[in-house]
Amino acid sequence: MKISSLRYSRPLLVGALALALGACASSRGLQPQGRVLDADSLHPARGLAGAPLSASGFPAADWWRAFADPQLDALVAEGLRSNPSLEAADARLRQAQAQVSTANAERKPTLSVSPGYTGLTLPESMAGDLGGDYMGSVQAVASFSYGIDLWGGKRAAWEAAVDSGHAAAVDAQAARLDLSAAIVQGYVQLAHAGALQRVANDELARAEKALQLTQQRRRAGIDSELQVRQAQARLPLAQQQQLAAQQQIDVARNALAALLGQGPDRGLDIAVPAELNPLALQLPSVLPSELLGRRPDIVAARWRVEAADKQVKVARTRFYPSLNLTAMGGLVSKNLEGLLESGSTFGLLAPALSMPIFDGGRLRAGLAKSDADYDLAVANYNHSIVEALRDVADQVNTTRSLASQVDAQQQAQANAQAAHALAQQRYKAGIGNYLEVLSTQDQLLQAEQRLSNLQSQQLLSSVRLSAALGGGFQSAADVAPVTDNTHS
Repeated sequence: MKISSLRYSRPLLVGALALALGACASSRGLQPQGRVLDADSLHPARGLAGAPLSASGFPAADWWRAFADPQLDALVAEGLRSNPSLEAADARLRQAQAQVSTANAERKPTLSVSPGYTGLTLPESMAGDLGGDYMGSVQAVASFSYGIDLWGGKRAAWEAAVDSGHAAAVDAQAARLDLSAAIVQGYVQLAHAGALQRVANDELARAEKALQLTQQRRRAGIDSELQVRQAQARLPLAQQQQLAAQQQIDVARNALAALLGQGPDRGLDIAVPAELNPLALQLPSVLPSELLGRRPDIVAARWRVEAADKQVKVARTRFYPSLNLTAMGGLVSKNLEGLLESGSTFGLLAPALSMPIFDGGRLRAGLAKSDADYDLAVANYNHSIVEALRDVADQVNTTRSLASQVDAQQQAQANAQAAHALAQQRYKAGIGNYLEVLSTQDQLLQAEQRLSNLQSQQLLSSVRLSAALGGGFQSAADVAPVTDNTHS
């Protein structure tokens, strides 16, 4: 009867197993859609035509030293040493490194030892003759557990954590690039405020000289009180421009102090720099391909694509069976001395195979999310490439345009200065009138202010171009190129 029952039940078991396998959660139809962009297909040659090319056109790691300003060098070094934002970037890096260690630990077996003592007294109303007596035991238990990585999911999770750690390391370097560029730009703005102050000082000197001449002519009966009042009106205007320039100096100093991680008083010790020369425009001849390893934002985005790709594999392995080994062994005795007796040992071995069958769509939802995360990482990477090339092109065009504008404005400023000098000579000789002096003085002031603004913009553009070219960042040699996986 038993043999007959087994004979009939076997087909039922096989059929049930086949049904279970057929009902297993399936990843069919789920696939990432993102495709990594080929940077060389963007063809920036026409947009950058005419720019000087060089095999070594990328900035140096300490690119700001090209300004040859010791105070600027010291400020950048101080900021990189003490700015709180860098501490946050470093903390995020340590978080990522801890995640790497955690993911690596998940791949390894665990072993624990638990010594202990257990005492128990049962009530007589429940235990009968055994009730009322105290029973105690001493035990020492060792537990072993190991989840076998049959499909490489745990390794993929660890590799994803490693890639994310690389991205966090690049982000920390990007934060240093951003900070150094911000300090240099703040220093340029301080220099610009100082230049505007010098323009205001020159305007005040011209106004005072014109007032003295007008007063002399008034005493000689040549000019009237009207001309004197007109000359006096120039003094408050020049003084207001001085105050406005000083305000810009104070604001620039406060901004620099904050970038250094210090209070406003630190800014009072920063001297207003003299005239700075813009960095030379020079582009590497290997754009855009080499730019991918020189821009930290692109390199970090690339690592995140790699990490997302590994997470897709992790999600796929969850559809497959998993095998876990559990073993337990130890010693149990009523007293400590009895632990050494042969009869006190016990053991347990429990291998377990689990297979997802019905999960309410959780595994498919998880894989769909991983696919979407990969597509998002690819989109961010592609966007970083496009924006990087646009950034370089913008700064190249701006730098070239500003260089031409500065040349033209220098000529305009020289002409305005010559016209003002001639008007003063004519006025002093009694040939011209004071309206000519006022007109040429206004033209000269506007020309000087515009020249100062253009020179400041030219300096800032050269700084931004250095940052757009990566600011001296260079990815490690072990960075693997992004490939477009098929996720089969």
